[in-house]
Amino acid sequence: MDPHYETEAVLDSRYSWLRLGLTLAIAVVGNVGMWAIIVILPAVQAEFAIARADASLPYTATMVGFALGNLLIGRAVDRFGITPAMIGAALLISGGYGLAALSPSLWVLSLVQLFIGFGTAASFGPLIADISLWFLRRRGIAVAIAASGNYLSGAIWPILLSGVLADHGWRTVYTVLAAVTVVVVIPVALALRRRVPLEATEASDAASGHRVRATTFSPRVLMWLLGLAGVGCCMAMSMPQVHIVAFCVDLGYGPAVGAEMLSLMLLGGVVSRLISGLVADRLGGVMTLLIGSTLQCIALFLYLPFDGLVSLYVVSLVFGLSQGGIVPSYAIIVREYMPAREAGARVGFVLIATIVGMALGGWMSGWIYDLTGSYQWAFLNGIGWNLLNIAIMAMILMRGRRQVQQVTN
Repeated sequence: MDPHYETEAVLDSRYSWLRLGLTLAIAVVGNVGMWAIIVILPAVQAEFAIARADASLPYTATMVGFALGNLLIGRAVDRFGITPAMIGAALLISGGYGLAALSPSLWVLSLVQLFIGFGTAASFGPLIADISLWFLRRRGIAVAIAASGNYLSGAIWPILLSGVLADHGWRTVYTVLAAVTVVVVIPVALALRRRVPLEATEASDAASGHRVRATTFSPRVLMWLLGLAGVGCCMAMSMPQVHIVAFCVDLGYGPAVGAEMLSLMLLGGVVSRLISGLVADRLGGVMTLLIGSTLQCIALFLYLPFDGLVSLYVVSLVFGLSQGGIVPSYAIIVREYMPAREAGARVGFVLIATIVGMALGGWMSGWIYDLTGSYQWAFLNGIGWNLLNIAIMAMILMRGRRQVQQVTN
């Protein structure tokens, strides 16, 4: 049998959807590493008696590790499959939580968070790249659902952990997470051992012309443009996501309220990701990303005039509904423009850029706060970076259209 037709029978199949469900389960647990550090940020600052920018360093270290992990683990997945990568990552994350719980200083905690971030990356870019290989007609919504695991993790775990944090402290929170990661991730990862033939997947991509897009940019230039765009959008995104808990503490609302706003923001992000996935199946990744980035910029402006309790809940929800589909759109763009056999490495490269933006933006917002005594200029800084993202994506969209017109004529 022609492997092309054999693979077409596998793509978008019942097994594909079952695999997507297992992928989502791993993502919900595996991604908690990048959110737990946000929830405990005020407690860490109080325990070590440090400035806000210094207290943001463990988060920055987490995102640096997360960036490296998305690239290196993505390459390993291209070669060996997702299961070995996920098992190794689960062991690394669990061990990292255990060591972090024993950290005697901020610098030790930051170093350990680097490894936690590296392991956590396996549950984001590599998982998204893997599931994109199992879908063709419904790739956009499949990628969106897999990426939603990251936000579901951020929406669920801060609420679940807030009681443990209040009663027993942040070190106990990390001890609990060490156990949960091993118990959940490893058994589910073992169910993902099956692999799809990449040659046949690429043939299926080529046969469905509406999924393969062209641009006048070379692949190298396109990747660097996507990388710069990723830095821009996530410099902006990091301000509310990283500092909303600390922002609420400053306003006198307390960390529990901040955790609720973060959860509400990320639940809105889940809805946004699912809607963006449906949009991407119709309009493509570039247009979907441009729409999301524009809405995110508008939502950031709303934080400037409002700091009341009810208004912050509303604005946080609006922000989540605006920006959730941005990062998954990069993976869709890569799959539309690049070969399937390069999916893990290419998606990893672009996601590194988004993570660098999150890491740098999280630290920079704390630095601006220490410098000015408020978050107003931090929000304005994010808006400026967001406008850079919009400009790049508009340029890519126009160059793509120009190429289509030339081919048509």
